[in-house]
Parts: sequence; C-alpha cells; structure tokens
Amino acid sequence: MTIYPSSIGIDVSNAFLDIFDPSAGFARIANTPQAVTHWSASVTPARLIVFEATGEYDRVLRDALEAAGLVYSRINPVQARRYAQATGQLAKTDRIDAALLAEIGSRLAPTPQARSEPDRERLVELGRRRDQLVAQRACERTRLKESQNADAIVHESLQSHLDWLDTAIAAMDDEIARQIAQSDTLRGEAELLLSVPGVGIQTTHTVLALMPELGRRRPGAIAALAGLAPYNRDSGTVRGQRRIQGGRSRVRRALYMAALIASRFNARMKRVYQRLLDAGKPKKLALIAVARKLLITLNAIIRDQRPFQA
Repeated sequence: MTIYPSSIGIDVSNAFLDIFDPSAGFARIANTPQAVTHWSASVTPARLIVFEATGEYDRVLRDALEAAGLVYSRINPVQARRYAQATGQLAKTDRIDAALLAEIGSRLAPTPQARSEPDRERLVELGRRRDQLVAQRACERTRLKESQNADAIVHESLQSHLDWLDTAIAAMDDEIARQIAQSDTLRGEAELLLSVPGVGIQTTHTVLALMPELGRRRPGAIAALAGLAPYNRDSGTVRGQRRIQGGRSRVRRALYMAALIASRFNARMKRVYQRLLDAGKPKKLALIAVARKLLITLNAIIRDQRPFQA
C-alpha cells in the first residue's frame, strides 16, 4: 500500500470545487475544464486527492486528474458523512467538507481509484439511459391498463408513447451492443460471461458496465461490492440472522434475475439452490445465495479468462 505524505480534499458541486490543501489552505475554483486543468498542473504528484462520488459533477475533475497523472480516491458520500458524525463534526459547509475529505485521506488512506476506461464509462451512460426508458415504459403500461375506459385520446396517447419507448429501448440495446463489439476488452469479457447458463444479455451488459473490478478482487470482496455478502448481526447473547446490505443495487438486481433462470437451467446453480431449499431455507434467501455464487463464478471466469465449464 502506498503511503501519501498528505491528502487534498475537494468538495464538488455543479458550479465550483472547494479545495483544502493542508499546505496551502482553502481555494475555490470553477468546475470547468480550463480552471480544473490549470489547478491540476500545480499539484505535486505525491499527493492523494479525495472527493465524494457525485455522478456527472465530478467528471471534469476526474478527467483533469488523470490527464495530469495524479492519484485520487472517489469515496461514497455516506462514508464521509458517517466519518463526520463519528468525529463530532456536525456542521456542514463546502469548506468544512473539503477539510473533512482531506482528513479522511490522511487517516483512512482510501484505496486510489483505478484509471477510467472510456469504453466502459460510455457503456455505463447507455445502460443508465436504458434503465430510465424501461422504468418509464413500466409506468406507462400501468397507466394504459388503468385507462381502458378513459377518453380515446388519452388511450391513444399512452399507446403511442409505449410504441415510442419500445423503439427507443431497442435502439439503446443496439447501441450498447455496438459499444461492446468495438472494444476488444469488453467483447472478450462479454463472450466469457455469456458462457454461463442463466446469464443473459442484460445481466452481461450490467455487470460489464458496473463491475469493472470483476476478475481483479477476491471472491468475498467482489460479493461485498455487489451487496451480496452476508453480514452478522450479533450482540451480547442475541444471535441475529446474517443479512446482505449496501453494495451496487443495480448489479444485485441483475444477478437476482439471472439467479431465477440459473436455478432452473444451470446444473451447478440448481444444486446450490436445491440444497438450500432442502435445508429449510426460504426461496428468496436461496436465490440470493445463487446470485452470490453466480457472481463469484463470473469473477473466476474473467480472472482465468476461461469460459464456464459445467
């Protein structure tokens, strides 16, 4: 593990970056490519830069840091907030948050972020848009079902919008397929993932986009990233059920749907599922266990670069 002499904390917003550098104090710059690139050029390489994950708001910062060869850690905002609460820092301003993030970098030494992959990042954007369209379609289908006795214009409008959504989702699927096909890395990984019975196109696309760590982490760590690792809930004489929590909910949902199929058509996963049912476990718990087993299997397949073998 690399030890950095000091950390820089950055609070990110749409318009500004509030920066706390222990050696230079506070600064505020515009969240624009020109301003961020100019600031990045002044930072010495042996620093860890810490900021919260804020979606598109931190894209300019990430691009500038990588172009300058600087190391950064993009942490979960919940982790930062809980650290503040644990240390008694209840006030919250942009300057306070920047200083807090610098302190987190120095005390907790968060893992530096791997360099971004443009092909995978575009896949994330396309997948996010597809999910939005699918969610809209589900809502419109419900409205259509409830509008059987509604005005003809309303009914026609709903049907027209559903037709448009079907076309838009199909177009997004085509673009996602093209994005994977033009990347040697993504195409090779997709072929390996699809070799697993029960893992279909949509699960493959989701895992490719949102689990770049696949094949690079231990089984327990990769399960925790997806929120499929069970945690104890024991205290004193009380022994609670082990429960999953946290992690990447979109990946978890995709793997759960894949587990429904794999528990029927993948002989190895079917044995895992049946063994748990025979032990008296609830069906949902058994499916979550199959989803975790699927993810660990996918992790091993990408790590070894070998297709699934029954």
